[in-house]
Amino acid sequence: MRPAPSGSWSRPSTRSRPSRPFLRSRLMRLLAPLVCLLLVLPTGAATAAPASSAAPVIPGAVLAAPGPLTNLAHLDFLLAGVPLRPVPGHTTWRIAQQPTGQAPWTYANRRNDGSFERVGGGTIDPVTGYWSQGAFNADDISRAAVVYVRDWRQNHRTSSRDRAVQLLRTLTYLQTSSGPNAGNVVLWQQADGTLTPSAEPVELPDPSDSAESYWVARTVWALGEGYAAFASADPAFASFLRDRLHLSLGALERQSLARYGTWNVSDGARVPAWLITGGADATAEAVLGLSAYLAAAPTDTRAFRGLARYSEGIAAMAAGGRAQWPFGAILPSVTTRSLWHAWGGMAPAALARASTALHRSDLLATAVADGAGFTAQLLAAGGADNAWSPVPAEAQIAYGVDSRIASLLATADRSRAPGLAVLAAAFGAWYFGANRAGVPVYDRSTGVCVDGIETDGRLNRNCGAESVIHTQLSMLALDAHPAVKALAVSLGGPHSTDGLRVVEAESGTLSGTATVVVPPSPWTGEANWSGKAWVRLGVGGSVTIPVPAASGTGGERRVYAVAERREGPAGQLTVRTGGGRLLGSIANGGAGAQGVSAAPGILAPWALPATLRPGDTTVTATATGEGRLDALLLQPLVSTVTLSGPAGTLRLFISAATSTRSVTVPGSGRAVAARFDDHGRFVGAGIPARSRTVAVPAGGMTAVWSPTR
Repeated sequence: MRPAPSGSWSRPSTRSRPSRPFLRSRLMRLLAPLVCLLLVLPTGAATAAPASSAAPVIPGAVLAAPGPLTNLAHLDFLLAGVPLRPVPGHTTWRIAQQPTGQAPWTYANRRNDGSFERVGGGTIDPVTGYWSQGAFNADDISRAAVVYVRDWRQNHRTSSRDRAVQLLRTLTYLQTSSGPNAGNVVLWQQADGTLTPSAEPVELPDPSDSAESYWVARTVWALGEGYAAFASADPAFASFLRDRLHLSLGALERQSLARYGTWNVSDGARVPAWLITGGADATAEAVLGLSAYLAAAPTDTRAFRGLARYSEGIAAMAAGGRAQWPFGAILPSVTTRSLWHAWGGMAPAALARASTALHRSDLLATAVADGAGFTAQLLAAGGADNAWSPVPAEAQIAYGVDSRIASLLATADRSRAPGLAVLAAAFGAWYFGANRAGVPVYDRSTGVCVDGIETDGRLNRNCGAESVIHTQLSMLALDAHPAVKALAVSLGGPHSTDGLRVVEAESGTLSGTATVVVPPSPWTGEANWSGKAWVRLGVGGSVTIPVPAASGTGGERRVYAVAERREGPAGQLTVRTGGGRLLGSIANGGAGAQGVSAAPGILAPWALPATLRPGDTTVTATATGEGRLDALLLQPLVSTVTLSGPAGTLRLFISAATSTRSVTVPGSGRAVAARFDDHGRFVGAGIPARSRTVAVPAGGMTAVWSPTR
């Protein structure tokens, strides 16, 4: 439910040069898997409509097992009837005529025989049959409603329309309809329909409808998409959904939106005070709903104002850049500047969709920076880790993968940036085998997925509501983008990444006043000490850390010292290579006022101005005041992602450099490359020179396709 405490180009030789028609046909055949992405992206796809009905021009082997990926069977299995009895403050659409709604069970535990048992949250009381949390929850009800609404609009299944209605009826029953908490939402509900305002263990806010929450934001998401779907199909029901959206919007206007235009400080940074629960993550899901709603009700000035203000707050959470962690990512919470998480990571998708509703190109630019900058680096570091806190070291879940696919496609659709669509296909391949476990984690014949993959590749083979909901949202998005889908499905074979790497400070040789510190908990309140330890460097103390040899492209690497800075002056850390070459210095103090952040000081990766060269084997950090060094984060100036399948191999060369770089493509045989700039826009294609070198644009990406035949 909640996150736990990531050359050169040449023409063919003039000797025996083939005719131009032959060159064109050969190039197009080789480029097909990439060119199709350039051709099918729309200028502005509707929320749920397919991006294009055109079949992608991809070799037949890539299109093995054609047909839809979306399969709602397992989500259907999780649904149950739930009594909806009128109680003070809780009613819904036609409750007298239809006293029963539908809701998905929260979890589904896999039995040894491969079947699943539906399970509620917490522990069950054997006498009352009540779960300590509940059987159903508003978070999953709202997002399941979005799945069925989108499936009805995209695939025209009346069964999905009917289920969407029942889920929206149950969701609005959980919404408090009167009193001081009107518009807020009760999170948990028992199987017999009884509401559980205060769950065990306690979740905040408590009671769950006493303040704004993730579940209020997700209720707005579902109501907005529901209204857009039913506005013409069932105007009476749509009117009810609009009234309930306004009810929750009224609650938000009393709460976070009442603080619009005010700012707080978080570890010295200026952060917006009007985000829902203080998070771009929660706020983004409300923005998705408001954007969908305004597409069908463009004259609603109240919703327009709320959308604009929330979108501005989300955009203000963007941080870093090409040479500064977190590389343009939209951070999720004002309480930490050291943590990004994929759970709830819909902010770029929200800004992309809001940019259309609000006609705001600046919002789209922020989404593009997240996708072309941070998300590309996330992929190269190993994929959709559930968190960078601040370095990659987390499990991967469908929610996180879906947030990347949704964000990349929403942004690519609106910015005409096919490079982002290529990245979306690479993330989509996670479902089909390009993951740490090396096996498909989605069964398109049953709709079953997994609850996650641990850092060591172990699978959690349960398949609860949140996982299957976001898996199906991914499948709907891929089905709506046929070229991206075909590429994703085709790349589920052997894969590798060569990107960001972490080297622990405690692995080094200590000198002078340097000591290793093992804290009681690696969690500081807003970040994690990597490796569960760090090195304290007193005045004159030093640590010499071995660094692995450069691999892959074999070029230079940028160095980030992952260190904790405190508020007051504390000297600095000076970092040099083993040969004595200065990489740079970082201050141990000057973190800025704590403000609303969860802990004083800030543990984060700090960029050093000089780069590691291929021959550098050690790095030494020396302190002039107390330094707290956690690790080194090494970033190739050109990272590499390799994905493969029966039809061929796709290599992505992802740049963090400030100038064009030349890299060598491994292997031999036919290959064709497409270049994309630092906004994901197509800038050129060609066949690598005989030296198999290709150019990678500054901050951009080059995709090289090598077909098997």
